[in-house]
Amino acid sequence: MAGLRVFVNDQPVEVARGATLWDAVREMDRGLADMLESGAAYLTDGVGRTLDAGDAIREAGQIYRVVVSARRGAPRITREELRKWPKAELHVHLDGSIRPATLLELAREQGVTLPADTPEALARALYVKDAKSLEEYLEKFRHTLAVMQTAGALERIAYEFVVDSAAENVRYVEVRYSPLLHQPALSLSEAIEAPLKGIRRAEAETGTKVGLIVCAIRTLPPAASLELARAAVDYRSVGVLAFDLAGAERGYPARDHRAAFELAAAHGLACTCHAGEGDGPASIAEALHVCGAQRIGHGTRLQEDPALLEEVRVRRIPLEMCLTSNVHTGAIPSPAEHPFRRYFEEGVVVTLNTDGRLMDGISLTDEYHLAHTALGLSKEQLQRVVLNSCESAFLPESEKVALVSRVQSELEALG
Repeated sequence: MAGLRVFVNDQPVEVARGATLWDAVREMDRGLADMLESGAAYLTDGVGRTLDAGDAIREAGQIYRVVVSARRGAPRITREELRKWPKAELHVHLDGSIRPATLLELAREQGVTLPADTPEALARALYVKDAKSLEEYLEKFRHTLAVMQTAGALERIAYEFVVDSAAENVRYVEVRYSPLLHQPALSLSEAIEAPLKGIRRAEAETGTKVGLIVCAIRTLPPAASLELARAAVDYRSVGVLAFDLAGAERGYPARDHRAAFELAAAHGLACTCHAGEGDGPASIAEALHVCGAQRIGHGTRLQEDPALLEEVRVRRIPLEMCLTSNVHTGAIPSPAEHPFRRYFEEGVVVTLNTDGRLMDGISLTDEYHLAHTALGLSKEQLQRVVLNSCESAFLPESEKVALVSRVQSELEALG
């Protein structure tokens, strides 16, 4: 039976069918294979997604890259082991996490044109691998939003999102989106009730608990944010947990939307805010000091202001961090250069999240695997990150304690 030809660091390599990625690297360069085993290097596909060296090669023509890392210490956790871990996620966008097959089906029903006509090709077309900025990254969302203008589509997408989360053992997830982007097709009430309906159905089937975060948009008028905050308050007892501000960051200050944050907080909604991703640490300070954010979405550039970093550490402000997404938006050059590990080691409350599962081509399990392979976080450190996410949830204290206890027990049982 013929073998397979793949490419490792641009070099063609012939391997037998059934060979692993590590076998291909070893065939090309024994030294690099040894570095993979020792943890001095990690493996990615052609567009930068981390891979497990023990995975089998499934088809010819694949491109792999061995990236030498400054972090040493052999990775000991496989992606499959991490998939089995109980997890929580706090920062993921509904409109960035649609199943490609569902996106195609909805587009055909609604007469929407997409950039590809098979699930596999569509996933490749919407995967953001070369955006030069956050603004360019956000352009991909126009394709998903185009099919999310009916209550039925929103309900279905929310339902499937929770089912997919449960499949990788996510015990608790807070998913966000902006009802403002579903007008005028839907009223704000309709755009909130539809995903809540899908979420409730999926919760009952899977046991995964879900909270909804509504996002105002920086580039829209502050009056729209205030209207959204009023609408969100009406649903605070039936699944809406928090208020957020998203969208293009640079040139659109959070302070313009202060009134919306104040109204949300006054009526018992928690507040988070995208900041320090597309702009510098001053944006983070504004989110905290002007808008009263209790968590920060991303916070990647926090390290540029040591005093603010110390404040975030002392106040235990959780950071909703997204390694892969930050590379794709140009906030960070590569996964190995992400400040996540530095923040963790300095005592900042950091959490791991996917941001946009479709656009970033990842699962939450992948994000944990990347933190392990590219940043060298140990099993114990990753488990602490899981618990950080549970402890940072926008839940009543009694529910939060129950979540932490359940997840901690499950982690201990896995050994």
